[in-house]
Amino acid sequence: MTTMTPEQAAWFSDIFGRLAANVEQVLLGKSHVIRLAFTALLSEGHLLLEDFPGTGKTSLARAIAQSVQGSSSRVQFTPDLLPGDITGVSIYDQRNGEFEFHAGPVFANIVLADEINRASPKTQSALLEVMEEATVTVDGVRHPVAAPFMVIATQNPIEQAGTYRLPEAQLDRFILKTSIGYPDHAATLRILDGSTVRSHETVLAPVVPADVILDMSQLARTVHVDPSISDYVSRIVEATRNATEVRLGASVRAAIALLRTAKTMAASNGRHYVIPDDVKALAEPVLAHRLVLDAEAEFDGVTPSNVMAQLLIEVPPPSERQAV
Repeated sequence: MTTMTPEQAAWFSDIFGRLAANVEQVLLGKSHVIRLAFTALLSEGHLLLEDFPGTGKTSLARAIAQSVQGSSSRVQFTPDLLPGDITGVSIYDQRNGEFEFHAGPVFANIVLADEINRASPKTQSALLEVMEEATVTVDGVRHPVAAPFMVIATQNPIEQAGTYRLPEAQLDRFILKTSIGYPDHAATLRILDGSTVRSHETVLAPVVPADVILDMSQLARTVHVDPSISDYVSRIVEATRNATEVRLGASVRAAIALLRTAKTMAASNGRHYVIPDDVKALAEPVLAHRLVLDAEAEFDGVTPSNVMAQLLIEVPPPSERQAV
């Protein structure tokens, strides 16, 4: 595979910046979260948002879909939601005497799975094949979903009664976890100034067609990674497994995810090579949600984010980048 050229990196960065700026018209003052969301999309991964109600999660999903000229859907997860409500079902058509597949909401470019931890584990697992394989199997028939494809799942940090904690196997399939958070004072004032227009009435002009997103995803894979960077990623992941507060550290899939997102971040900043700062910036959002802490550490108030912050101090980055 040929390595990305500086000219291709500049083209990638330009489109990435335009996409992020377009979405920021809807999600004011949240450029960092928007860039993380597009990093997940272009790394061919899925995004987990843990956030309070009313912070703009649905608006983010809709704005991303509009920016890439794609479709979006929203599934409100509830305890009585069934797997077929997500993937679709086969219904017998009496006119022609055959079963006909009726596609579910997962057949969209951007799928918002709202409050995913409110549904039963069986329903949660219905997303697993789609997220990993980009296909749905119903009655033994495989149905490919749209491309590009990203699940943006949300879970509420409050009101934990009646929820089902996401199993580690499913958490591991989200390439990034972040939160939007409340806007600052200046952004809140701008939101209030435009409050006469309801969020679902805002229609963004597309920046690029969906095919360009697929091209960008392929291009991001060609970003140069120096062996010292791969070694740095490996040392960070190994450190999560050896940390005293951690019962279960990051997997090999996590290491691959960290490297893939670092490549995308490098290209989004106009570079055709990864630097240690790319890895450092993404280590917490990529790895923290995959860690299972020791019960005693959790009781002491330690969080996975605390652990990652400490590990990034302890694990030294490579001192210099070799020539590309």
